[in-house]
Amino acid sequence: MTQEMAPRSPLVAQLEGIHKGFRQNPVLEGIDLSLEAGDTLAILGGSGTGKSVLLKILMGLLQADQGRVRLFGTDATDLDEVAWEPLRRRSSMLFQAGALFDSMSVFENVAFPLVQRRVDRDRIRQIVQERLEWVELPEIGSQRPVDLSGGMRKRVALARAIATDPELILYDEPTTGLDPLTGKKIAELIRSLNNRLGSTSIVVTHDIVCAGIVADRWIFLAGGRVLAEGSPAQMRQSGPPEVQEFLQAAVVQEGAAAASAHPA
Repeated sequence: MTQEMAPRSPLVAQLEGIHKGFRQNPVLEGIDLSLEAGDTLAILGGSGTGKSVLLKILMGLLQADQGRVRLFGTDATDLDEVAWEPLRRRSSMLFQAGALFDSMSVFENVAFPLVQRRVDRDRIRQIVQERLEWVELPEIGSQRPVDLSGGMRKRVALARAIATDPELILYDEPTTGLDPLTGKKIAELIRSLNNRLGSTSIVVTHDIVCAGIVADRWIFLAGGRVLAEGSPAQMRQSGPPEVQEFLQAAVVQEGAAAASAHPA
């Protein structure tokens, strides 16, 4: 890299009393969350509970109606776009649909954030090839995203997300649209890459298998609030009824999806 990395903060991300609504409809109503360096947190909850909204607030893509946002020791609540940029450069986000550029090759997609940071060309080539090897796609740099399977596109998006060695990585439904086996492999890859990079991560997902693989701590959103928080074992064994119902329904759904993917 061409730039020196700033010192890591023990407390990477912190939300205090976050409220957010749209057109008089409340989505988040007093969310508190903290994430220390090296943590991986899974955010669970039904559709429309504000999981993705929470990620966008953490990245400064949405502004909270009320509450405080802190990243890397900086109060980012009222920062403008220019002031947000240094914080975003220490972070990365894997969007639900991958957000790859179809007009670019795989190599160009992975290289994009490095080009934006004016990294030396030889270094870019080295980093891109390394990241494609890390996601087990070393030979596809010249291909276009449209020619790849869903799982391969997700891997390319993941390679791009980690190209800059981000301190904080946000994953928005990383296994959506994938069959159960491919989704499990993506989750295992995320866990492996987080360990390799030492990154701090938040994974928004409805996929219980994915959440169990990638994260040691879960929170469950309902009614705009954190209804439960704990380890996967704690949530499964002693979570409130809404959490138990969600987890049981997710297990049934995962089983049905697996059966349809691999019929007898």
